[in-house]
Amino acid sequence: MTPFFRIKSLLGASFACALLLAAAPSQAQSQNVLRVSAIPDEAPTELQRKFKPLGEYLEKKIGMKVEFTPVTDYAASVEALINKKVDMVWFGGFTFVQAKVRSNNAITPLVQRLEDEKFKSVFITTKADIKQLSDLKGKTLSFGSESSTSGHLMPRSFLLAAKIDPDTDLKRIAFSGAHDATVAAVSGGKVDAGALNMSVWEKLVAEKKVDPSVVRVFYTTPGYYDYNWSVRSDMDASLRKKLSDAFLALDPKNPEDKAILDLQRATKFIPTKAENYGAIEAAAQNAGLLKK
Repeated sequence: MTPFFRIKSLLGASFACALLLAAAPSQAQSQNVLRVSAIPDEAPTELQRKFKPLGEYLEKKIGMKVEFTPVTDYAASVEALINKKVDMVWFGGFTFVQAKVRSNNAITPLVQRLEDEKFKSVFITTKADIKQLSDLKGKTLSFGSESSTSGHLMPRSFLLAAKIDPDTDLKRIAFSGAHDATVAAVSGGKVDAGALNMSVWEKLVAEKKVDPSVVRVFYTTPGYYDYNWSVRSDMDASLRKKLSDAFLALDPKNPEDKAILDLQRATKFIPTKAENYGAIEAAAQNAGLLKK
């Protein structure tokens, strides 16, 4: 090989190495991202709006970039976490149970809002002749998503406890896909009644997006455990602790923290555990809604 081609070859190799070294930090950086998602119980734009300040707060606390990835439906949120497409998900109680069962107990709930210890659902209507659950017989009713805890599973279980089988005693049941869509279906006259998350109902009333003198609550359920932030159990223990500590450190007395908590409709976050969702798992099994 001539000196010229030897030098050219060495320069080419050096250039290739330089490219690899330059690429290495960016590749490592791309892996240094916490990917977050949530069940789509509200419009995607609303979920993004609510998460943005929380994501920015978490970035500062854990020293990683935080990216929010919306999913198309509740089942997709379960599959995304199990299949390592995302690292942390805001689950409803039922979707947490589904993820726990589907993953053979490889999902860990980190924190829940204080409000999630005694969460409630409401049944709403515009019809004057619907005053209690028994009045729903022969009527049409909209649930939210089929995998929603507060928009389907628990309302269904309370109907069954009141000796009302939605599949046989009602004229028709529908699934709107989200809590705000259930309100729209009821207010628009598409169904006689609907069941949804009490927190979303109160938010829509406060924002004057629904008139409670026209669409009214006629039944509020007893309390039950609901939402939580969950991660895979194989997440690095130090990262899991950082995330948990970050949520628990949110202080309503701090104006910036309070703004984040308000968007999450939370007074504060508290630790949680899988055992808290045993009643939801039993309700899902009794209703025949839990599949592996």
